[in-house]
Amino acid sequence: MSDEQRVRVPWGRDEIELGLPPQWHVTTVAPKAAEPVRDLEAAVRERLRAPIGCPALAELCGADTRVALVMDDGSRPTPIAEVLPTVLAELERAGVQRSSVTLVTALGLHRPMSQDEVVERAGERSLAGLRWENHDCDDRSRLVELGTTSRGTPVLINRTVAEADLVVCVGCIEPHLIAGFGGGAKNIVPGVAGRLTIGHNHALHTTPETFDGVGRAGDESPMRLDLEEAAGLLRPPVFIVNTVLNGSLDVVRVVCGHPVAAHREGIRTSAEVFAVRLESPADVVLTDSHPMDQDLRQGMKAIGNSIRAVRKGGVLIALIPAEEGVGEVGLAGGRRRLGRRALRLLAPILVRLVPRMPLKGMGEEDRFFLYFALQAMRRATLLLYAPTVPEEVRRGLPFAEFVESPAAAVARARSLVGETASVVVFPDGGATYPALELRGHP
Repeated sequence: MSDEQRVRVPWGRDEIELGLPPQWHVTTVAPKAAEPVRDLEAAVRERLRAPIGCPALAELCGADTRVALVMDDGSRPTPIAEVLPTVLAELERAGVQRSSVTLVTALGLHRPMSQDEVVERAGERSLAGLRWENHDCDDRSRLVELGTTSRGTPVLINRTVAEADLVVCVGCIEPHLIAGFGGGAKNIVPGVAGRLTIGHNHALHTTPETFDGVGRAGDESPMRLDLEEAAGLLRPPVFIVNTVLNGSLDVVRVVCGHPVAAHREGIRTSAEVFAVRLESPADVVLTDSHPMDQDLRQGMKAIGNSIRAVRKGGVLIALIPAEEGVGEVGLAGGRRRLGRRALRLLAPILVRLVPRMPLKGMGEEDRFFLYFALQAMRRATLLLYAPTVPEEVRRGLPFAEFVESPAAAVARARSLVGETASVVVFPDGGATYPALELRGHP
C-alpha cells in the first residue's frame, strides 16, 4: 500500500524495511547520543593507573605474578583488540612476563572460540607470546570448588583463573535481562564458572519480582549480588577493565578497578545511554536484536529488554537474524508436548511450578528461560522472525509464533490489534530498554 508507514531497522550488517498501517501511531526509540572517547588508548591507560576502588593495576602485580586475563567472547560488542594492547603494556611495565599471562575466554555456556576467532578478537600482536584457553563449563577437571554463596549457589570456577595471582577481566557494560547490566564480575560468573554454578545463579530469577531485571541497579539484582559474592570467593584479586558503548558501538567511557565499585560507576553511564522513557505501554512493540545478533539465545534478549514496553494483551514482534543459528537454548531441545493455546492457558500454574519442576532433557540453567518464556507469553503475543532457526527447533518453542517474513508479522499483529494502535519501535532492542518507571504499569 502506498500510504504505508516505512520503518527501517538493522538486520545484521544490512537493514530491513517494514511497512506499517497508516493509522498506527509509531514512536521510534533509540540509544541517546553520546560522544565517543577521543583517544581510547589514553583513556584506558589513565583508568588503569587511577582505578576506582582499588590500587593501580601495576601495583597489584610484579615479575613473578601469574595473570589470568579473562575476555568476553564474540557475543559481546566489546572492542577487545583495541583495549588489550594497553592492558598488556601496563602489565609489562610492572614486570609481568608474557609467559606468565594466560588469556581465558569467558564463554559461560557459549560455544568454544576457534583459534582464528581468538586472534581476530584479541588482536594478533596482543596474542603473540600468550597462552590461551577456552573455558569449559562441563570439564570438572578444569574447575575448582570455592564454596557456596549465601543464596546457595555452589561456586565452581575455571582452574587457571582460580590459581592465578591476579585476574584481569576485560568486558563491556551493557543492559542485561537478569543481571541488570553486563560487565564487572560477570566475566567470572557465568563467564568462567561451571554449569552447576551458572544454572543456580540464573534460577534466582524465577520469581515475579525478578522476572524483568534489565536496567536494575546492581544492588537490586539477586543474580548480580550472587555472582559478585561468588567472584569474591576467589583468592586472587579481580581487576576489571570495562567499556561503556553508545548505540553505534563506540566507546563512550572506560571504567577500571574493583569489580563492584567500578562496575557501579559504569552502569550509571550505560543507563544514561540505553534507558528510554515511555509514557505508557504500547499496543505493539517492534524490536530488533541488534547488536546481539550472534544466535537465537543472544537475540532473544531483545524480547527481554522490551517486554515491559508492550501492554498486557498486546503484540511484540522480534526480528532476530541469529547469524550462527540457535546457540545454547535447551528449551528447543525436546519434543513439543503442549500447543501454544494450551501452554498459554496453563502458564499461570506452570510459572509457580518452574522453580521446583524437574527439567528433563534440559540443563538447570534453562529453568530461568522457561520461566521467562511463560511470563512473556502471558503478557503478550510474541511473533518471531528468525529465518535461520530450523523447523524442528521452532516446534520446541511454542511460547512464540514464528513468522515467515516481517510483512507476515505486521499482518498478524494488525489482525490482533486492529487498524489503530500505538507502536514503539526498538531498532537496537538487544541493548535498549524502557526506563524503570514503566514497570509500574499493568
